[in-house]
Amino acid sequence: MPKLLHIANGSPDTNVWTPAFRAALAEIGPLTIVEQGEAMDDATRATLIQGTDILLLGWAAAPIPAVIATNPGALRYVCNVTGEMKRWVLPELVESGLPVTNWGDAPAGVVAEGAMTLLLAVLKDLHQQVQNIRRDGWGLDASRTGGTLDGLRVGVYGCGVIGRAFIELIRPFRPVLRVFDPYAKELPEGCARAASLAELFDNSQAIVIHAGLNDETRGSVTADLLRRLPHYGVVINTARGAIVDQEALFAELASGRLRAGLDVLEPDSLPAGHPARSWENCVFTSHQISRLWPSGDQPPSLLPPSAHRICLDNLRRFAAGEPLRFRVDPVAYRRQT
Repeated sequence: MPKLLHIANGSPDTNVWTPAFRAALAEIGPLTIVEQGEAMDDATRATLIQGTDILLLGWAAAPIPAVIATNPGALRYVCNVTGEMKRWVLPELVESGLPVTNWGDAPAGVVAEGAMTLLLAVLKDLHQQVQNIRRDGWGLDASRTGGTLDGLRVGVYGCGVIGRAFIELIRPFRPVLRVFDPYAKELPEGCARAASLAELFDNSQAIVIHAGLNDETRGSVTADLLRRLPHYGVVINTARGAIVDQEALFAELASGRLRAGLDVLEPDSLPAGHPARSWENCVFTSHQISRLWPSGDQPPSLLPPSAHRICLDNLRRFAAGEPLRFRVDPVAYRRQT
């Protein structure tokens, strides 16, 4: 049976390392979880990794030392239970040919649901309605609010697994869909391709961002692009805050020209007392739009159940010598957040 290792920076993330998941891993091979990896030097962490067969990563994992790319020792596979890679995995490791996988399409459904929720909430001005009623008001100015998905010109920025899941969710409501993703060879049925972000914004009433954060996308939603949206246009972002020029977007929101649903910001929080907290044309969900069913007195789970299933399936595939799912190659690595 292969030896499994996880090195946590501090304590292991409880959303990842649930009792049921640990029990399932134990059936595949002996699991060792090492805590306080941030207190170790690279040489100590490298020695631990070189002595195992499979390294398991996930939220709160300790970074893999650079030496592993050229001297992996007994290590034969790196399996990331979650999605983000660059915080823990250097490009040299991916380029070395050592198999590296992540959770693939595990978050697609819940994040797409979140984007759909925000889009509908903003179109229906739910936040403004709630605030108005709490002030003893009733009804809003219909000339400045509202909207429907039927016939709405929706621009989707990024057509990976999450973007495609979002398109499948929204398609039955008959929007006009346009997509910008230079890496997507084929688009879902019924979607027109935008040749540039400028074309996407010029032809959209609502923009929904599903791109990964990388050197190409960082800051790519600029003030100029935002100005191309019509009055009361909508920006939905469940991807990464740094994709958007936040200062420019906040200026548009403060003026009341645009509306937005933002699960992510850069940095990923709002300071106490920030004026944006009172804006009625914006819904903030504090990077928690993809939470799962509440668990009583415990924090709601943030990890899609399919993430554990994908990890376990890949571990069994590896043990059986079968092809791995969601293997990360150098091109995919560079495009990921």
